[in-house]
Amino acid sequence: MKHQQPPTADTDTEREAGAERETGAEAEGPPGGGSAPGSAGAGGAGAGGAGAGSGDGDGGSLRRRRRMLAWVVAGAVLLTGAGVALGASIRSPAQVAADAAPPPPSVLSDRVERRVLTSSVVVRGTVAAEQVVALSPGAGAAAAAGGGGKPVVTRVAKQPGAAVQAGEVLVEVSGRPVFALAGALPVYRDLKPGATGKDVGQLQAGLRALGHSTGKDPSGTYGPGTKAAVTALYTALGYTPRPADPGDTERIQAAEDAVDAAKRQVMTAKTALAKAKEVGGADTAEAQQQLAFAQADLAKAAGRLEAARAAAGPMVPADELVFLKGFPARVDAVRAAVGEPVPEGLLVVSAGAPVIRSSLPAHQRELVKPGMKVEVLSEATGLTAAGTVASVADAPAPAAGGPGGAGPGAAQPGGGADGAPGGAPDPGGYALTVTPDKALDARLAGQGVRLTVTAASSGEPVLVVPLSAVSAGADGRTTVTVLGADPADTAARRRVEVRAGMSADGMVQVEPVGGGALADGDRVLVARATP
Repeated sequence: MKHQQPPTADTDTEREAGAERETGAEAEGPPGGGSAPGSAGAGGAGAGGAGAGSGDGDGGSLRRRRRMLAWVVAGAVLLTGAGVALGASIRSPAQVAADAAPPPPSVLSDRVERRVLTSSVVVRGTVAAEQVVALSPGAGAAAAAGGGGKPVVTRVAKQPGAAVQAGEVLVEVSGRPVFALAGALPVYRDLKPGATGKDVGQLQAGLRALGHSTGKDPSGTYGPGTKAAVTALYTALGYTPRPADPGDTERIQAAEDAVDAAKRQVMTAKTALAKAKEVGGADTAEAQQQLAFAQADLAKAAGRLEAARAAAGPMVPADELVFLKGFPARVDAVRAAVGEPVPEGLLVVSAGAPVIRSSLPAHQRELVKPGMKVEVLSEATGLTAAGTVASVADAPAPAAGGPGGAGPGAAQPGGGADGAPGGAPDPGGYALTVTPDKALDARLAGQGVRLTVTAASSGEPVLVVPLSAVSAGADGRTTVTVLGADPADTAARRRVEVRAGMSADGMVQVEPVGGGALADGDRVLVARATP
């Protein structure tokens, strides 16, 4: 049996060194201070407990070292940033002067183009019917009825938006019709038997177009054939024509009575003459004279009867007829219902081929002439059309207060070249009318459009440059400066003498002279921009 030696100081020292080495090895191994695989647990439980305690102390030391390293790195980064910032804030006097100096002047240039140069005037316009008529009928109807009351609408034959054909009734006022016939001349008077004039000829043409013959009446003369045609038209519409004068019947009767009396006087004079001839003597001459007087009276009476009959008959009142420039026309508005009094502008009717109306400002009046070509563009629909300037007013037209008027017998607004639906052009503007070359798309009706009037054109492609690229020298020569590949290289620039032509929209036509070369695509100096 062996006796164990008590531990000595050397033995303890060696044990502590071995434990320290083992702890160092464990610190490099897996976290938690566990033993590496294959290591022996010599020393027992007491030895294992001592090793664990030593490992925890060394782990805390390692963390402290890592924190120290992080602080060192952060400090280095901060010092580096501070150095960079300090270096950026420190500039030499030369750098300060360079930064304060203005940038070099830039060169503004533009390209030489070959194209058709046109001078144009752009204005706004509105697509509208050629003729817009506002009707306020009824005065004649009230007079025919013999009452002093205000005319009343008794039937609306055409509602807003309805198409109107020639010979159709538009509206009925106090039992009297208002109908339309073809014609460009507005109605301005009652058309009665015996009347003559262009408006009578227009009435006759409208009647014949509806199949009502005017007989042998000369054009422009309201005779028996025209009276028969008017009677036929009213009868076809379901109305009785108004007499030219309510007293015509009485006048005719009186004229007929006068003729009968004159005839009796002639017969009496003839009988007296016959008796005087039988007796003989001076009485024969007197009887002869009495017969001549009686025959003269009969001729006068017969003439008065003929005139009374010619003046009598059906008439066409001014407030029952409206002449329109084309059919089908369109009812734009009806401003009263059946049973209501007739207001001003009871009915608004548009007719004729669509035209475009506009207004020119004073400074553009002399640039636009009839016959110039116009490009029409509707921004809303993208539709385009071509047209021609039909007329330009000679004087500015102030705004009129909108549609209205005294009825078909008065001047009809919208019918003239200077009129415009809803009123005249803006105050100070010159009325412009454009006629489309072809029928306009129906979608353009009533729309605002842009009108580009070609006031002048080069006719064929020419070289053009901006106006500011052309300069005139002291020697009287007109030149442009052509730039090289590098616009800033002044040595590569060359001056080309040119002859200037028409100008439009900031561009001018140029033609090189004196052997200079200028081509489409060259860059020319426009200006030098100095900051």
